[in-house]
Amino acid sequence: MSIRAVLTPLVSGSTYRRGVFLLLGGVLLLPYLLLASVFGQMLVRADVPRSLVGLLMAVAAVIGTVPLFLGGARALEITAARSLLGVDLPDPAPGHPPDRETRLRAALWIATHLAAGGLVMFGLISALPMALVFVAQQLGLGADVVAGQPLGPLTGYAPGRLALLGVLVLVAMAYAVAGLGALARLMAPVLLGPSQTERIAALEARAGRLAERNRLARELHDSVGHALTVATLQAGAARELLDRDPEFARRALTAIEETGRAAMDDLDHVLGLLRERDPENTAQDRDDAARRSGGGVGPGPDDVPPGAGPRPAPQRTLADLDRLVADTRATGMPVAVEVNGPLDGLPAAVSREGYRIVQEGLTNAARHAGGAPVTLRLDVPEGILEIELVNALAGGRAVTRSGRGRGGRGLPGMRERVTLLGGSMSAGPDGTTWRVAVRLPLSDAAGGRRS
Repeated sequence: MSIRAVLTPLVSGSTYRRGVFLLLGGVLLLPYLLLASVFGQMLVRADVPRSLVGLLMAVAAVIGTVPLFLGGARALEITAARSLLGVDLPDPAPGHPPDRETRLRAALWIATHLAAGGLVMFGLISALPMALVFVAQQLGLGADVVAGQPLGPLTGYAPGRLALLGVLVLVAMAYAVAGLGALARLMAPVLLGPSQTERIAALEARAGRLAERNRLARELHDSVGHALTVATLQAGAARELLDRDPEFARRALTAIEETGRAAMDDLDHVLGLLRERDPENTAQDRDDAARRSGGGVGPGPDDVPPGAGPRPAPQRTLADLDRLVADTRATGMPVAVEVNGPLDGLPAAVSREGYRIVQEGLTNAARHAGGAPVTLRLDVPEGILEIELVNALAGGRAVTRSGRGRGGRGLPGMRERVTLLGGSMSAGPDGTTWRVAVRLPLSDAAGGRRS
């Protein structure tokens, strides 16, 4: 072991931060020591009834023990350990009270913290001042303080030996604090770490956040991606026919404008879900919503309640299928539609996700099929929604999901939507065509997961 490794605990800032943590335990121990001193004095007095002292001691023991098992005490210890010991401990899971095993571990940690802190504080109060006096005496400071004072087994020692002993005591105290601090840092995750219930709750919360982020990513990809594809194809067609067919170019520009507005509505919806609602931006949200609707500043009779922010744009469903197909046809891509069964009675979740699946399928065909005709079929047999999109492959060849030789996000996003609804999906080349087939159950249980 090198000299540097030996001296590191004496000069490391972590040693003194951990010493502060240990001293906090000593400070918390003082009320207990004070009570013990009071009861000790009462016990040696003959005029105080023993039964009364016993009753008071029992009450004090209960009062002094209960805080060790409280969740708030554990939370405070976690904060202190994280700040002073440098231990990466998560906060207790909100809404999940600690179980008995967690309370016992926390109580053992707090009791150990008090005991170790008491030892460190006793050493500082007793040994540290004496060691400093011995060192100061050797330096010629305060020699009259030690002269003639009884020092027990140290009486008669030369000042030089006392100074050396003082230095050794100071060094020993530093190493003791470093050792106890390192041990506390090692044991903190064991005694203060999350219980199995808290770990499960944290994993569920993280999974929920990831699922929500993926859902919003799918919404952005499908809605805005479709709008950009349609607008790009419309703009290209308008540029080619601007001189020969001005009327077609005018219709294409109108379609681009409407598609852009629809994309802005979808984008507002997703951003409204992402944006945090707080008192500082609520009024501005309402004013922005009023301006977009053509009204004046300030809430009107149809505005959302105060504190709720702007009302998000309604999500599109299969009831908007005709508009979606018309926008796609306006790009010059023929779309044949066949609907067997009512679409207006579908569960809300199935109708929303079905619309997005059709939208993404048409977008992929517009991007990669080179304007080849598309056949869209929707069947609603008993308890099932079946969606099928078939289009000829560009040049009779299969294309990749992104059209550029690398995996895209369209088909994975469609599969995620289908999986969340408990359905099934197949997609791939079928001879000279590309076929996407989706089956979504209409049961209440499947719809309830997304409603």
